[in-house]
Amino acid sequence: MIRVDNDIFSKEKKEAKLELSELFSFLQSSEQGISSVEAGKRIQRYGYNQSISKKEQLIVVEYLKKFINPLTITLLIVAGLSYGLGQNINASIVAAMAFLSATLSFIQEHNASNTAKKLAAMINIKAKVIRDGEKHEVLIKELVPGDVIELSAGRMVPADVRIISSNHFSVNQSVLTGESFPLDKHEKLNHKSYKSVFDMENLAFMGSSVAGGSATAMVIATGKQTEFGKLSLSLVSTRHQVTSFDKGLKSFTYLMIRLIALLVLVIFAANALLKGNSIEGVLFALAVAVGLTPEMLPMIVTINLSKGARDMAKKKVIIKELASIQNFGGMDVLCTDKTGTITEDKIALQDHIDGDGKISARVLELAYKNSSFQSGMENVMDSAIK
Repeated sequence: MIRVDNDIFSKEKKEAKLELSELFSFLQSSEQGISSVEAGKRIQRYGYNQSISKKEQLIVVEYLKKFINPLTITLLIVAGLSYGLGQNINASIVAAMAFLSATLSFIQEHNASNTAKKLAAMINIKAKVIRDGEKHEVLIKELVPGDVIELSAGRMVPADVRIISSNHFSVNQSVLTGESFPLDKHEKLNHKSYKSVFDMENLAFMGSSVAGGSATAMVIATGKQTEFGKLSLSLVSTRHQVTSFDKGLKSFTYLMIRLIALLVLVIFAANALLKGNSIEGVLFALAVAVGLTPEMLPMIVTINLSKGARDMAKKKVIIKELASIQNFGGMDVLCTDKTGTITEDKIALQDHIDGDGKISARVLELAYKNSSFQSGMENVMDSAIK
């Protein structure tokens, strides 16, 4: 579990305390939103409305990082010693094992990362926005401060927004606060001070979901300036957690290094004392160190993890880091949300019948009115009827 310091969040936002006329002036917008031309300019100024992600590294840097491993470093040192002792064939074999292990790991993880990026690019979520005085649907990443958007039950809040008008509007902020119950939100701010910015009734935040009702709101912050963006930045900057597999492999490597160092010293001392030839003792001790090193271990580990990743790929599961394969193997129970996997989340209206089982236009009329004018959470059945 990753702990997040609450200090990363704002205590309050000044946009919440402004009168609507002051807010429009501050954001140079209006109830009719901004123009498409102005939106393009603001994208250049504020950037796209996207959560923070890790900076992409050069492929060469990614590859070289695969050699930052105690066992791989040990093999490279052993290869250097073997070359120094004139054992060129042994040196080549040991070095080849180290390079093949790092290369296989790099190829597997790089391909998985590229596949994940392609899948992410396929997801194009849109928001209802008012621009040029008309309603449009635009990609969430293209929203900018000053945009006026419409929110309804079942939708995600795409940015930090100030509510302009509402109708029984409530949101679920559990992703940000951990509070599972929805909170009522409306256009009026009732208090002067708040324990948290999330308590401000006239604000809704990126990452939260609309639990019920509808609202018209103005975007006040996007991307890394949102509260969700600050949280994302905090998580990205958090040090990567080492798995038990990594710890076990490093522990074994350090144990092996200590044993080799101890044996080399003992053999060198014994050889030097018994034969009185220090140079010959050094060479013999180094030869023993080369012989004790498990050259094939990194290769065997990488091949086994790669096989697991390939097996998971056949099940349509992308493994971005090979070490996580061991975590899968160590699980007894895996819990996951089925939404969007078992069902398509689509319902089609086939018939509209009355209590006697006969087709009835009156039933369809009543169902349509209920789905169109209800203020609760809109579901897939409402969409099918409308």
